[in-house]
Amino acid sequence: MSGTDGLETLAQKFKAWSRNVQEKLPKNPERRREFINTSGIPIHRLYTPLDFKDADYLSDLGFPGSYPFTRGVQATMYRGRHWTMRQYAGFASAEESNKRYKFLLEQGQTGLSVAFDLPTQIGYDSDHEMAMGEVGKVGVAIDSLGDMETLFDGIPLDKVSTSMTINAPAAILLAMYIAVAEKQGVALEDLRGTVQNDILKEYSSRGTYIFPPKPSMRIVTDIFAYCSEHVPQWNSISISGYHIREAGSTAVQEVAFTLANGIAYVEAALHAGLPVDVFGPRLSFFFNAHLDFFEEVAKYRAARRLWSKIMKERFGAEDPRSMMIRFHTQTAGCTLTAQQPLNNIIRVAFQAMAAVLGGTQSLHTNSMDEALCLPSEQAVQIALRTQQLIAYETGVCDTVDPLGGSYYIEKLTGEIYEGAGEYIRKIDEMGGAVSAIEKGFIQKEIQDSAYRYQREIESGERVVIGVNRFHVEEDKPTSLLRVDPSVRLAQVENLRKLRAGRDHERVKKTLAELKSCAEGNGNLMISVLDAVKAYATLGEICDTLRLVFGEYQQVKTLG
Repeated sequence: MSGTDGLETLAQKFKAWSRNVQEKLPKNPERRREFINTSGIPIHRLYTPLDFKDADYLSDLGFPGSYPFTRGVQATMYRGRHWTMRQYAGFASAEESNKRYKFLLEQGQTGLSVAFDLPTQIGYDSDHEMAMGEVGKVGVAIDSLGDMETLFDGIPLDKVSTSMTINAPAAILLAMYIAVAEKQGVALEDLRGTVQNDILKEYSSRGTYIFPPKPSMRIVTDIFAYCSEHVPQWNSISISGYHIREAGSTAVQEVAFTLANGIAYVEAALHAGLPVDVFGPRLSFFFNAHLDFFEEVAKYRAARRLWSKIMKERFGAEDPRSMMIRFHTQTAGCTLTAQQPLNNIIRVAFQAMAAVLGGTQSLHTNSMDEALCLPSEQAVQIALRTQQLIAYETGVCDTVDPLGGSYYIEKLTGEIYEGAGEYIRKIDEMGGAVSAIEKGFIQKEIQDSAYRYQREIESGERVVIGVNRFHVEEDKPTSLLRVDPSVRLAQVENLRKLRAGRDHERVKKTLAELKSCAEGNGNLMISVLDAVKAYATLGEICDTLRLVFGEYQQVKTLG
């Protein structure tokens, strides 16, 4: 069907068909009368070339590996190599997590992803009173370089790619990783991986911030500058939409707020004197894979198109790598249910498939028991096997962007692109992402969306199997993985021994130099690395920075 006459004929026939279908519909259909996805976009009964008639193929889609990257960031995508299978893991002590990493690598995982416990994420040592009851619970406890050495014992850092989900103390954990690599004799040029280092979404969605936005943005750009010079293969930030979505945003908001944060980081780096094509290729992103299958596929495609145009048209990037949105995906933890947990295997499989059809570069699949506890080895193995089954048995990797050209997918991609772009324009009018966060705008938008979603579940309008429909009687779960409270006692004892055995004058000197650097304008990574190598603890380093930068206090949201 092509040409104006052909489209006019199609429009007439489609109108007649729609009228005929409507007349035959029952008066009280069992299913809901309105079909609207999670972003509030109405879903039509049928999509045709009429929904794609205004598109410019080369401008809106192009070819894989070419601007605007809608169809993928590599020309051959998974025909060349599969995405990195990177299972997020970490709990209890460094010794326990090291065992889990080795198990995952033996099962065929192709990259590591480190989960840190809450005290580590907010800059407290395990013996701090604020760490009581939280040591090792949601990730591994890392207090010093000694813990990091144990965490990666027997794992050659020049052979694996490592992602670290850490934000406010990102510079400290990255410095520890670099110091471990040096001890292993690994050249920094050979280190591959990502440090999340995305502080803005902490203020709006997650809460593990320490310092106010301005000094936090300085730390972010100092990491950019250090990595571009010393660790060239390292992704110096992973701009995260995952946590924005977990907090309750829609798919459109996930794209918009993530890219708005990305714009803020680019502007901060440019203000710090870094050329866009120096740091641009090392920016990476992190997205959620939620339940609405086609919306998720379209979301990734829209995000690629939007970011490429932002980098090219707004920031003048010339290197195609600066325009690529390379992203990691994690299936949606917020969709897992404690009821009938085996159903989570199916949820995760569909979410993982959406991520793959959307062109992700790496993927974590959640384990079936994560709504109940830390994942067991069996559950983790099933989650990893889910990725391997998609990669090796389904055939979806045989061609690039297999859903490209679907009238529905292309229409939805365009609508998410436009909706996210409109949000970014609003945020620009407020002065950018930092200002929008300080005013509470982003937080309020996310909270409103989360409230609507929960109301839909409670009213039964949105079905959640096992929760508000299709219930079964279940036995109380047993053999759940729990972190032994003695982990904290062991960490405290390790800290006591560390402090007793280290060079106190060296620690004192490096912390004083760090304080002086924070008060000035030097690159903080250099001073942090010196302190880490002296075995200053994470808490001591963060406390030194707290003296200079202060701590952030959350604002009230609008409305």
